[in-house]
Amino acid sequence: MTVRQLTEHKELLAAQRLYESIWRSSTPPVTAELMRALLKSGNYVAGAFEGEDLVGACAGFCAPPSQSTLHSHIAGVAPGMRGRNIGHALKLDQREWALARGIKAITWTFDPLVRRNAHFNLAKLGATATEYLPDLYGQMCDDINSGGASDRLLVTWDLIAAQPQVVSTTGVVALGISDDGLPVRGTCAGDTVLVAVPSDVETLRATNPAAATEWRHAVREVLGGLLAAGGRVTGFDRSGWYVVERNKS
Repeated sequence: MTVRQLTEHKELLAAQRLYESIWRSSTPPVTAELMRALLKSGNYVAGAFEGEDLVGACAGFCAPPSQSTLHSHIAGVAPGMRGRNIGHALKLDQREWALARGIKAITWTFDPLVRRNAHFNLAKLGATATEYLPDLYGQMCDDINSGGASDRLLVTWDLIAAQPQVVSTTGVVALGISDDGLPVRGTCAGDTVLVAVPSDVETLRATNPAAATEWRHAVREVLGGLLAAGGRVTGFDRSGWYVVERNKS
């Protein structure tokens, strides 16, 4: 597998079609024309190739010069290709591209209910959760996000200092999981608190939309509330827990 910048129009069209196959939306999440404009203005648009086949793509744009950051807007891996470290290869390429241009941090957002993404971003890459953003994009018309609010967690990846994180799940449970898979509110009265997310929210959205909505509001209230009060997410355990250190002041 190789990762490189996309420059040819046919490659940008392939990236658009890849995104369409992932999100299965009525309109492309990102068009070839927009990616061409991003490239022309000096931004990041790259693809991962297995032979001649495009199996992953990522696009981002630079923040104002004073911030010296790159915002990674969209990244996706072809259906059936998960678990082959394609997303990780794209992120490492993005890191090299940014550092070569004097950029020291990359930001992006992800759905805090998606367990595998939380583990990848916070544990494997060592990015830092900086803000909980309720319904950031409004209603989204695609097969992955439709039918609910588009809450996102904003993360910042320090390209110099970030390291993979291993966390302890010792702490009080602020949000747990019942035997039937629903959120159960606990207590935030501790220095270290744990916030659970469902094992597979994407399947839950399709099979039990009411339960998925219940999880959305519970995580927004508990995790979003902790961050708004000055709490700091120190990591995410593979078993499905955000670990949050509360502001002790």
